[in-house]
Amino acid sequence: MSEAPQGAQHPRPAAEATGGGLESVTSPEDLVKLLAEQFARADVSLRELQKRADRAGGTRLPRSTCADMLAGRRFPKKAVMVAFLRGCRVPDHQLPAWERAWERVRLHQLPAGSREIATQAVTEPGTTDTPRAAGRHRRRAALLAAVAVPAAAVILSVVIAQRATPRPGASEGVPGHIVNPAHIVSDDGRAFPRGGSSRFTVRVSPANTGVRLTRRLDAGVGLQQATITVNGSPAAEWRPLLEDGIYKWRDQIVTIPPELTTGRGSLTIVNTCVSPSGFNEFRYTVEHEVDGVWSTADTIDIGRDHAASEAAHDYRVVGEDWAGTQTFAYPPRKEAWSVQ
Repeated sequence: MSEAPQGAQHPRPAAEATGGGLESVTSPEDLVKLLAEQFARADVSLRELQKRADRAGGTRLPRSTCADMLAGRRFPKKAVMVAFLRGCRVPDHQLPAWERAWERVRLHQLPAGSREIATQAVTEPGTTDTPRAAGRHRRRAALLAAVAVPAAAVILSVVIAQRATPRPGASEGVPGHIVNPAHIVSDDGRAFPRGGSSRFTVRVSPANTGVRLTRRLDAGVGLQQATITVNGSPAAEWRPLLEDGIYKWRDQIVTIPPELTTGRGSLTIVNTCVSPSGFNEFRYTVEHEVDGVWSTADTIDIGRDHAASEAAHDYRVVGEDWAGTQTFAYPPRKEAWSVQ
């Protein structure tokens, strides 16, 4: 397996990379979505983007700025957006289309009359203008376009607030909970191929009447499948999910049969990969039901940066072929795939 579980990806032509939607972008939400897609396809961390910008000189790309942009908290300056796209290895000949999209987003938020004036000031032929008149046009266009920034930020914040509101009956971490459309998370983990396995021990209450195991995975590697044993007994399996090349983080849930958990204070779990695509893991959360109430019993963070958590849970891996850090987005709807 390569440095990332999904392997290296290469930039696509602009029309293909954006699904033909770049020329129709008129809202901050649309632009953020396409920028998040480029970031996902680049398969690079925010730290690496910052380093690339520093090496190139010019506009800087602080990680916090990129995170705010991808999360929709801040509408980027054009120079920041261009530096971000160059860091994602978007070819220079595609950048003018992105700049036009950025300009449309700003102009689209203006009142209709002001938008027409600003558009004329930008596009009006200047062959008969004097240098002074041309300068007035440019200044007027810049002033009117600047009005769009606060309007765009307000509209985008409303959209995000609406999407962050749970549907009736929904709760955090279960199907139905709406989250930020570009919820970016950095985490480190491990992966192993077919025949490889991982093993760890977690704590639960002996009074439990049920246990659920939630795994964070990179769904950019599709069709992952593994068998699960608990204290040496077959318990369940991680069933295949379809590959997702855009929003790669997923939280997948399995339910452990109660007869394997009730009366036990610790569970030793072994995952054995049975799929050709391999199996990756970044974090496990263990929930138990006690007196009819579900709560978190234990959590194990996988990866080299979480050696203490691995040691505390006696984590072991057989056949490891990748270990590293990934920065991905969860999908607009935080999907938890339940496996019974």
